[in-house]
Parts: sequence; C-alpha cells; structure tokens
Amino acid sequence: MDFSSFVTSLATSFVIFLILMLLFTWLSRRPGNNVVYYPNRILRKLDPHEGSHSSRSPFAWIREALASTEADVIRASGVDSAVYFVFLTTVLGIFVLSGLVLLPVLLPVAATAHGSLQANATSKDSFNDLDRLSMAHIEQKSNRLWAFLAAVYWVSIITCYLLWKAYNHVSHLRAAALMSPEVKDEQFAVVVRDIPSTTDARSRKEQVDSYFKAIYPDTFYRSMVVTNNKEANKIHQELEGFKKKLAHAEAVYSESRTTSNPEGVKPTTKTGFLGLIGKKVDALDYYDEKIKELTVKLESEQARTLKDKQQSAAVIFFNNRVTAAAASQSLHDAIVDKWTVMAAPESREILWSNLAMNYYARLVRRYAIYFLVFLTIFFYMIPIAFISAVTTLRNLIKYLPFLKPVVKVAAIKTILEAYLPQLALIIFLALLPKFLLFLSKAEGIVSESHAQRAASGKYFYFNVLNVFIGITLGSALFDSFKEILNDPKSIPELLGRSLPRSATFFLTFVALKFFVSYGLELSRIVPLIIFHLKKKYLCKTVAEEIEAWAPGDLGYATRIPADMLIVMIVFCYSVIAPLIIPFGVVYFGLGWLVLRNQVLKVYVPSYETYGRMWPHIFVRVMASLVVFQLTMLGYFGTKEFSYTPILIPLPILSVIFAVFCTNKFYRFFKFTALDVACRELKEAPAMDGVFRSFIPPCLVSDKTTAAAVADEEQFDDALSQVSRAGSFVV
Repeated sequence: MDFSSFVTSLATSFVIFLILMLLFTWLSRRPGNNVVYYPNRILRKLDPHEGSHSSRSPFAWIREALASTEADVIRASGVDSAVYFVFLTTVLGIFVLSGLVLLPVLLPVAATAHGSLQANATSKDSFNDLDRLSMAHIEQKSNRLWAFLAAVYWVSIITCYLLWKAYNHVSHLRAAALMSPEVKDEQFAVVVRDIPSTTDARSRKEQVDSYFKAIYPDTFYRSMVVTNNKEANKIHQELEGFKKKLAHAEAVYSESRTTSNPEGVKPTTKTGFLGLIGKKVDALDYYDEKIKELTVKLESEQARTLKDKQQSAAVIFFNNRVTAAAASQSLHDAIVDKWTVMAAPESREILWSNLAMNYYARLVRRYAIYFLVFLTIFFYMIPIAFISAVTTLRNLIKYLPFLKPVVKVAAIKTILEAYLPQLALIIFLALLPKFLLFLSKAEGIVSESHAQRAASGKYFYFNVLNVFIGITLGSALFDSFKEILNDPKSIPELLGRSLPRSATFFLTFVALKFFVSYGLELSRIVPLIIFHLKKKYLCKTVAEEIEAWAPGDLGYATRIPADMLIVMIVFCYSVIAPLIIPFGVVYFGLGWLVLRNQVLKVYVPSYETYGRMWPHIFVRVMASLVVFQLTMLGYFGTKEFSYTPILIPLPILSVIFAVFCTNKFYRFFKFTALDVACRELKEAPAMDGVFRSFIPPCLVSDKTTAAAVADEEQFDDALSQVSRAGSFVV
C-alpha cells in the first residue's frame, strides 16, 4: 500500500465515522428512539434529555461527556465502569506523554537518515514514504539508534509511573465503595464449598450450622445449603415462558376488540413443537392451563429439591460484615480440600451449578481447559494465517476471477486493498468470545464476573499469540519453526525482524477499529433496527418491549481484550514507527468520549465487583510492555547496534515492578480489608431480606407470605433457622 492509498483509507474511515455520528445526532433526538439511546436513564427513572443541550449540534454529546465526573459514572453504572475509564485515561496518558517526546524527536531523526534497506521496511510491498518516518530508515550500526534506544526507556518509565498512580486511585475507589453506609447483601455472606460428608445421622443443614456456630457463636445468622436446581430451573423457565405467552395472547385479544367487533377474536395456538404443529386450541385457555399445571409441578419439585438434592456447598450469613470479611479470607480446616470459604459474589451473578464442584474436580478441569485453550490458540493460528494470506487483493482476484472487473474500479480497489484483510480478521475473531466464556465457566468458577475476567484473559492471550504475533510473523513463523525449537532465544530476534513489515497493516487496523467500531457503537444502528423490527412485529406487552430494548452491560469480556490488543500494537510500534502513536491517542481518546456517553445513557451493569477487574488489566498492560521491550531488544539486534544490551534490564525491571505492585495492592482486590468492613452502616441490615436475596429464582414461592413461611418450615433440611444469638452489629 502506498502513502496515497493509506491516506485515502484513513479519509474513508473518517467519513464513515462522521456519517454515523450525524445519524446518531438525528436519531437520538426522535422520542420513539429514547429507549435505544437513553435506556440507562430511563431505567433510573430520569428524564432522558435532562441536562442535555437543546442544540442539534453533532458535537453536543461531546460537551456532555467532557462535563461528566467520575462520581456521575459511578452513580449511573457503578464502580466497575469508573475503573474501566481509569484504564482508558491511563493508557491515553501513556500515549500522549510518549508522543510528545517521541514524535518531535524520532521522526526528524528517521526522516533525515540515509538508509535504504528494504529488509526492515514497514510495508510488505515496498520501501515507501511511511518507511522514511520509521526506524526502518536508519542504517545499520548508526549512532542515530541512540535516540530510539532512549525512547524505549522513556515509554517504559512513563507506563510504570502512570500505572502506579492508577493502581493507587482504583484502590481508593474500591475502598470508598466498600465503606459505603448502604447495606450490600453480599457483604454479609460467604460461600463455603467442599463440605465433607457427614459420618453421623445429622442432616447437611445441621452439619453446616453446628460447624459455623462453633466458630462464630455470636455472629452466625443462618445457612442456605446449595441444591441441584437443574430440574426446578427447567420447570421455572418453562413456566415463565408460558406466562409471557399468556400476556402476549391477552394483548393480542385486547387489540382485536373493536367498535365493530366488541367480542374480539381469541388467538389460537398449536400444542406441538414451538406452537407450529399439533392440535389447534384456544391460546388463552391453553396457556392458563399450562401455567396451573407447571405451578403445581414446580412446587412439588421445589420441595423435592430442597429435601433430596442437597450438595456439598452452602451460603453462610452473618449479622456482622466484619465477620463475613474475616471468614472469607481465613483457613477453616487443616486440609485444603475441606470447608473452602470465599467471599460471596452478588446473588444475581452466582453460577449455582458450579458451587458443588469439589476441589479436585476444579483442579483437573482448570488444567484440562488450559490445555484446550492452548490447542485453540495454536490451531486458530492456522486459519488466521490463511486469512492473512488469502484476503489480499491479488489472491482475491486469483481465487475469485469474476470480481476482476469490479476490482479494476480505482475507488473500490483502494478500499478493498486497505480494509479487506482487517475486516476478515475482525469478523473471524467475533466467533471466539462465547466459546472462551463457556470454557471459563466449565472450570468451576463461582460468579459471572469471575468467568468474564477469566474469558477476557484467555481472549487477550489469544489476541497476542494469533492476531499480533500470527499476523506479524506470518509465513516467517512456519519457515523458522525448526529454528525456534532448536533455539527459543531466537524468538525476540525473529519478532524484531518481522514486526516492522506489518506496520502499515496495523496502522489501518487501528484506524478501522476507532473510526468504524466507535461510529457503530455511538450510532447503535444495529440495536435500533432490531428494536423497531421486534416492536412492530413481535412485541405486544410492555414486558416484551422492555426486553426488546434492554441494552445489556459494557461487555468487559470482549471489550477489554480488544483494547489490550490495540495497547500492544501501539506499544510495539511506538518506537519502530512512531506515527502509530497518534492513532493510539485517537483510539483511546475517542473511545473515552463515546463510551462515556454510552455508560451514562445506555449500558446497564449486570453485576458490580467494585473494581475486581483492575489487577487483571494491570497485569496485561504490563505484559504488553514486556513484549514491547523484548521486541525492541530483538529489533535492535537486527540493526547490529553494539549497545543493544543496555535494553536487557528493562524487561527484568518491569517484571519486578509488576510483582511489587501485585504484592502491595492485589490482596485488597481479592478480599475486603477489615478496616473497610468495620465502617458504620446508616441502619441495621434487614437480615431476612439479605437471606432471601440469595434464594435462586426457581426456588422462590409465589404463594402468600404466610403460606411461604409455612413451606419454609417444611424445607428446614436446606434452609436453617435464624440464629437466636446476638443482635445485629456492623
């Protein structure tokens, strides 16, 4: 790709973004679209346009985003969202401070050099104008390389300094949230797993109660033995489905009543598969009958589940959150595979089916899944390398000759040449996240947020090994595979030789990500179309309409690894081809603006972990920094620079810094500090409400309060009685 094609591709991306932004400005002001562009505010019972500028300027949303504070983000979407913006701000700061030094220093040094070697060109095709602004233009053994070596140190120092400040800030955010005087149900509970089999005639409930009453006689409140809810949950979901169908049918029937036909037309359905086959019946009567039948069936299954399907795990409740915090980080048995206690996640994110998985099953599954992920990463490299090779314009014409007349059009040729490989890669990668999330849950992880973090980690390493290294090395990896096996130390040098040749590809890739991806994010064209189609053809009730526009959360499991890939790309090219730094600044700056708008107005968090994701973000930014340092070590080696060993301490110091930060801060993100937990609450917790918030929906009774209490007494085998000891204490 020559320089003019590169500029054309950037201009095209920018035009697409402007069009999408103008669409957003127009569509978001139409009242019928409020639920698509302001669902967060609507669910918080706020005026969608409160505080908004009345101007129709396409930049009004930018002013609103810039005027918002961290406290606004926390109020709208919680601490996790605020922590994500700390990440964006930190990376943006790293790139801005790096660019302020690297661009005015390195670009003139490279541009005035006299190199002409194509071996290290940043373009696979030719030594073009972009290469003259990169390290590839510096001749071998040149003293000009000192400027680039110093730049590696500058980027490393800035990164460590800003990450240190960010870790401190996030720690304070987490502490402030956990010290809140508001009652948080999960702060009064712990999860215990690996409960040993009882050797006497006691029930599981009696075993658990006696164990924790003996250790915490004054603060133990109650226990809830975990049960196998698979069958009850299946019936519950079926019952809820028929309730929705009944509401839908009633709405259809109500619509059919007109002045000319006051009796209306009763809807019908078929009793077979998905209502498509079988006998045709009155839908209202059929759904009502099924609801009554399933209600009785569910009540029977609830009783059977609570009595006969108890498992070796339980949720323990304390009337003191200091005790709960202390219990979650204490050793309760001399043997590691018995009475494993951990802090309880929010009830809405517990993966109940994983709680009963024993210690050794979790251990075996974890390593088996690590091996499976390794195979996935390794074998995905083959199709990604294939896509990288096939989706070039030359190969496209070769394999699909009928496209040749279309490709001859200059404008189409330029766009395809710029974007075809990148689009193919982005679409291909979209297939992976759900599979990685499934694998993470299969490890036996207790909460949805933990599974999201685990999947995010797997996706990050996949991106590094397949997208970044796979695209960078390409055929060179296969050609040098034997060399790598014989001498693993050659990897940095191989990466250093191959990395510059993909600079143009990644420049375009980053531009495509921030202009097109954020344009689609802001305009919400796809959710808007889906909502209006559902509203017109499928939605008949308020509940169905809400379900159609429900926005979901920010999607950390895919969003953070995607951002991390950009971090690694910009890091690794920041010194070799400094021109990429402004692209990184625009990506994270534009991302901050767009996502600030989305977090304040659109997305609704599905859970809150009070910043538990930050240590994982920190480790991956540091991993990207170390890869950058090793890459530069290899690339300087290819330049035969005598002072290359000066870079050797950098990755070592970076690892030491990462270990130091982890030792200093991480424990507070894993556990709640007792000094934080002991802060006074504004009111005593309603422990009965805390307890009930953890009952799985499929075990909640629809009966009256008196009947439900009577039933609860029948289910004492799984639901222990309230402790008589002690008053409520914070």
